[in-house]
Amino acid sequence: MKATAKAHPIQGLVKYHGMRDEELRLPYHDSISVCTAPSHTKTTVEFQPDASEDTYVIGGEEVTGRGAERIDAVVEHVRSLADIDHAVRLESENSFPSNIGFGSSSSGFAAAAMALAEAAELGMSRPEISTIARRGSSSAARAVTGAFSHLYSGMNDEDCRSERIETELEDELRTVAAHVPAYKETEQAHKEAADSHMFQARMAHVHHQLDEMRDALHAADFDRAFELAEHDSLSLTATTMTGPAGWVYWQPKTIAVFNAVRELRDEEEIPVYFSTDTGASVYVNTTEAHVDRVEEAISACDVDTDVWGVGGPAEILDESEALF
Repeated sequence: MKATAKAHPIQGLVKYHGMRDEELRLPYHDSISVCTAPSHTKTTVEFQPDASEDTYVIGGEEVTGRGAERIDAVVEHVRSLADIDHAVRLESENSFPSNIGFGSSSSGFAAAAMALAEAAELGMSRPEISTIARRGSSSAARAVTGAFSHLYSGMNDEDCRSERIETELEDELRTVAAHVPAYKETEQAHKEAADSHMFQARMAHVHHQLDEMRDALHAADFDRAFELAEHDSLSLTATTMTGPAGWVYWQPKTIAVFNAVRELRDEEEIPVYFSTDTGASVYVNTTEAHVDRVEEAISACDVDTDVWGVGGPAEILDESEALF
């Protein structure tokens, strides 16, 4: 009863914000994202009937407190589905920086859910496994199905699950990841989202944004899709900044990247757009033909960069790749 899985983190395109059920992590509205590769999380889990307690290790450090509680929610759900009560050993590692706005919780919980479902021999499809991952992070549901994916809102696992959106943009998209390290508190921001006076304004237009995004993806319209993602980032941030805690994640280098993107677009007519989740780091979306010039301009903002493509769905790895 042991398995190892890999999942890619997500970049939110039309992002969810706030949860109407914090235990089941049911979002107020749908969301659409794209997975980034080769960035990934690898996780090994094992059900251990002779062990007395669960142990969770991420990046070589034991997880305690709220982090352990979130993993517990996923583990307990799998134990309930499989009707077993064995203790679980879980170890995980990321290939990219955590907690700076690049979706580490999405790939982390997606890989954990995938490995747990395999180890427990549940025989579930990826959309079904996405409902397990969602209990750790709503974004993780979309990391299970991978590439461009849509998480539907709902009040139960039959409705609130993820499915993949097929689009020709999978081959064209290149993302320059601009690293801007800054502490963030995503879970707290979600908790207070509905208290922002901007929240209802966001709810009023987000459903049209979702329809527009799906249509742009089906049409393989790069500019329309990523202009929508850029504007959605501004909408999300307006809601975050106007909550009770007044979270402001962006840093001076974040703004410098925004300005560099707009200069490339306005002065060199390059198809390039910025996007952020709840963090200071920036996704700079462009096409394969222009990615070298874009990375050059973003690096000139004095930030570390990576170039990512589109990542596929979470997958089970060979036992030779296990972390223990």
